[in-house]
Amino acid sequence: MQVIGLCRFSYPAEGGFQVEHDSIEERTAFLYAAERLEERLALFETICLPGLKVQTDPDFTFVILVGDSLPAQTLSRLLELTADMPQARIVAEPPAPHRKVCQKVLNEARLDPDEPCLQFRHDDDDALAVDFVACLRAAAADCAPLLEKHRLVGFDWGSGWLIRADANGLSGEPVSHPYWGVAQAMAVKGGVRQSVMNFGHQKINLHMPTVTFNDPPMFLRGHNGFNDSRQKRHVKPHPLPRLDAAGEAEIRARFAVDADHVRAVFAP
Repeated sequence: MQVIGLCRFSYPAEGGFQVEHDSIEERTAFLYAAERLEERLALFETICLPGLKVQTDPDFTFVILVGDSLPAQTLSRLLELTADMPQARIVAEPPAPHRKVCQKVLNEARLDPDEPCLQFRHDDDDALAVDFVACLRAAAADCAPLLEKHRLVGFDWGSGWLIRADANGLSGEPVSHPYWGVAQAMAVKGGVRQSVMNFGHQKINLHMPTVTFNDPPMFLRGHNGFNDSRQKRHVKPHPLPRLDAAGEAEIRARFAVDADHVRAVFAP
């Protein structure tokens, strides 16, 4: 079964954000601010991509959705960072309604729309365990009768880490948080045009049967200065302990995220 991941990299959608803006121009200005793009690129390089590049099952497509007005320097950097990742495909779209454009991009990535597929959503500052694709395929195989019976079936891994990257390396702590939108996927029957992005990640179980897993740890959820959810005034930074050498080794083994690489990229 084809596996497709979608990552929105600073795409100026209409809707789809927890923090609203008065116009597309205002949203685009926020997303394309130089300081913000610099941080997103650093997180994309050090947190998001490493685990995807070394998946134990490399047979998947990873679509990176960007705006057609993304600064040329940023687009060039994205192309550079994904040059050694054959699964990556950068797709540029003009501003459009969030769910509609994500559905369009995912359906265009399907090799055969009449065949079933597995889809997952992924943010540019989060990480997946190195065996995520393999575990997703295995889960779909285990649930074959369920997939045969239903148009859509959700899969969710709720165990992982909350993580922060900076010039000193990594801070983080284990968390259990089901339906958080990371390490979450959906099986889509052949001929069905709805996508994993048509549903709010915290409410996916209201629209379809879902299968949840509490082990093994399957994600790193990024906690940084430009998280959409942290732009609200009432949201305060969550203190995270600095990882020691053993913690860094655990993260490196499970997610291919290297604290030394983080320190080098984030160094002032």
